[in-house]
Amino acid sequence: MQTVRTVSLPDRQLLDDLSPLPEGLRGVVWDLEADPDGGTLAEIDGVVLPYINAGAVLGSLAKVESLKFVQTQSTGYDGVIEAAGPAVGVANASGVHAAATAELAIGLILAKLRGIDQAVRDQQSGLWRPERRQSLADRRVLLVGIGGIGQEILRRLQPFEVTVTRVGSSARTDEHGNVHASSELVALATSHDILVSVLPLNQHTHQLIGEEVLAALPDGALVVNVGRGSVVDTSALTKEVLSGRLQCAIDVVDPEPLPKDHPLWSTTNALITPHVGGNASAFQPRILKLLRKQLKALADGQAPANLVQTGPFS
Repeated sequence: MQTVRTVSLPDRQLLDDLSPLPEGLRGVVWDLEADPDGGTLAEIDGVVLPYINAGAVLGSLAKVESLKFVQTQSTGYDGVIEAAGPAVGVANASGVHAAATAELAIGLILAKLRGIDQAVRDQQSGLWRPERRQSLADRRVLLVGIGGIGQEILRRLQPFEVTVTRVGSSARTDEHGNVHASSELVALATSHDILVSVLPLNQHTHQLIGEEVLAALPDGALVVNVGRGSVVDTSALTKEVLSGRLQCAIDVVDPEPLPKDHPLWSTTNALITPHVGGNASAFQPRILKLLRKQLKALADGQAPANLVQTGPFS
């Protein structure tokens, strides 16, 4: 197994937070969008991508000729494997964002069902408008995505007295019960009040929740997306939400950021947060814990955790 010796970090603060690095491992700061100084590029064989806007620098990975390992700070790794190449080990930050993203999912559901978003708008005008709203209790929730974040959403939903149906890539049974296949989504959608998507983006999930699935949901159903924007067909969702038939509460959307003139901004049937699911106080200590673990493994010549492509660590 090839050993990684020089890892680039996206900024000085992260390098300082992780210092001292394990013996035998050197950390450098390299701006992936610029040419490095002092010949540092030739020495780099590991890269930790920035947390925000990592996609903007993926093209620069091709400059790192000795690249052996790439670490994301996000759970998703859209485009990273393609940019790094098949010989490079790629690891994601699975587990780091699970609690915070699950919290936001529950918050979005409660805010939209109970009309908290409308109450905030009314407050700006001093309006007192009591109205009977939907409770989360007794709702039927279709949870699409059963990875780490999906499991945390399930755990947080259970005390709310809901019925949860889980959907994964294939039908199976696990310690929590039955998992339905994604091919069953249209049939399942007809009997659920809330659809929560926490799917990663890949060739199988792109616009998986499209016109047919959305049309199958009952009138008044709520669509929540805290996974990846492109998993839901934005055009189809917009049509259903603007018609008043469906509601949505979304932290991710396609495209991001949503254009200022997009009609979803102005409809009261939509609640939008700017992709902040994992960006909470829990992030910093958890990402540092993971990165320290990963750097120690690299220094020891061991395979790091969370590999989504093994590369030289197979």
